[in-house]
Amino acid sequence: MKKIYLCFLFILIFIACSTTKKEVINSADDLFNIAKAEFQKKKFEEAEKYFDLLKLQYPGSQYADDAQFYLGEISFEKGDYIMAAFHYSTLRRWFPSSEYCKVALFKTGLSYYQLSPPYDREQEYTFKAIEYFLEFRSTYPDDSLNVATNLYLKELRNKLAYRNLFTANLYYKWQSYKSALIYLDIVLDEYPDTDYVEDAFWLKILIYKERGLFYDLEELIKQYKRLFPNGKYFTQVENIENLKGSK
Repeated sequence: MKKIYLCFLFILIFIACSTTKKEVINSADDLFNIAKAEFQKKKFEEAEKYFDLLKLQYPGSQYADDAQFYLGEISFEKGDYIMAAFHYSTLRRWFPSSEYCKVALFKTGLSYYQLSPPYDREQEYTFKAIEYFLEFRSTYPDDSLNVATNLYLKELRNKLAYRNLFTANLYYKWQSYKSALIYLDIVLDEYPDTDYVEDAFWLKILIYKERGLFYDLEELIKQYKRLFPNGKYFTQVENIENLKGSK
């Protein structure tokens, strides 16, 4: 009899526990609150299921854009940046009036920033990150997030400038001066705001000197001295200028 009683008690406890674990979902509000609670607890797999269910069962509810945004946030937190960018872009396309659009645009750029590889790899994601950060800055010029946006843009553009300078240096070592000049001009023309402009000027001066392009060299030295009066190559540039003048 005692064994039967204990067994019956165990069954009651099991049923009670099972019942408390089940969430009561009667509306889009219930589903959103459950999904957001799971997200805040960093239970991303569960949260993702609930947000997907919210989109499926209540596509026209007031939480449709919330669900789309949080799916992007979940992917971002999980390090799935391609999927995060997809969700953020989908939000902006489907819900252009959503309050999340501004953050979604910034986070799209940030997703591609996370995907941006070292300078010696293909730079598709770097260009995409720059594209979205520039769009953010243009769309929200007075937003406080532009402090971070400008830092990311500088870093990404520096990477592209260095990539071209590095390639120019390789061609210079191989004495393929025409090819080197092409990449140096990319640095000077497309990335004049980066940290590698002075280095590009200096290498271009060396190439002009070695090729005997003295007229062009004279103009290039004038540009360098005007732009970098305290430059790290200033003494060397003056030495080249004096040597040229003594001929």
